[in-house]
Amino acid sequence: MIEADCLCGAVRIEVASPPETVTACNCSACRRLGALWAYCTEDQVRISGDTVAFARRDLHRAEPMLAFHHCPTCGCVTHWSSLVGGTRMAVNARLMDPQVQAAARVRLFDGAGI
Repeated sequence: MIEADCLCGAVRIEVASPPETVTACNCSACRRLGALWAYCTEDQVRISGDTVAFARRDLHRAEPMLAFHHCPTCGCVTHWSSLVGGTRMAVNARLMDPQVQAAARVRLFDGAGI
């Protein structure tokens, strides 16, 4: 079990196993959030504590696809969840122990080019 938490500790996340790969995306949202995304499914994650979500609207879609969650106290981005179905989500690996991050391969994703 891998643990992650926001700066103030109000939001805690447990992930079933350490990520082998984390994704650094440069889309308009991710480059501003500064997250390293560890992709997983909802059943592999347990989140405790309240978060506030921002529903991202893409220019080419009428409805938002993702909700980016953050701690309402310290502002740390904790995870994103899908608003269009499915169980895929991502946890901000920057909230994990630095040794967990260092062991993961960083995948660069050109989300700005989509």
